[in-house]
Amino acid sequence: MINLILFGPPGSGKGTQSTALVEHYGLKHISTGEILRKEIQEETALGQQAKALMDKGQLVPDEIIVAMIEEIVAHHKTVKGFIFDGFPRTVAQAEALDALLSRNGQHVSQLLELVVPDNLLVERLLLRKQQEGRADDNLETIQHRLNVYHTQTAPIAAYYKNQNLSTSIDGVGTVGEVTARLFDVVDTL
Repeated sequence: MINLILFGPPGSGKGTQSTALVEHYGLKHISTGEILRKEIQEETALGQQAKALMDKGQLVPDEIIVAMIEEIVAHHKTVKGFIFDGFPRTVAQAEALDALLSRNGQHVSQLLELVVPDNLLVERLLLRKQQEGRADDNLETIQHRLNVYHTQTAPIAAYYKNQNLSTSIDGVGTVGEVTARLFDVVDTL
């Protein structure tokens, strides 16, 4: 079983590339945003807890997110593997992911970090705003999201690098060029 973390800052192409990886390798895609929306829509116990917190403007605690992910992992034991998108976002979440995979007889195979310069990320996100009409992608918000990524999320790459489980991928180029670079790394796993 192969378990990949697709990692990178906002605008690095994680969504596009996770689709390519899922289709090519037959992996189960796990997106925390999608999980939360589904749990809330289905009014599960975890979904109700998450909704109550979100309605108060609070973040959903790690233990609720981890419990939701563990339920998915436990119920999909026959898949070829998982691709984690949007999780983990902190070192504490990375440690929790390692523990939950271990409880299920699995481990993280590799963190694939899409590396893109900040100036290009800003361009991509502003273009996405124009194309998709996203109200939250203004320059100030983009700068804040990149700052949060660099200060709070980026240390996850070092966490997995210390375990020899992190590979940096040049995220600049056409979609196909970046996809080919990802496939080259995953094919060696």
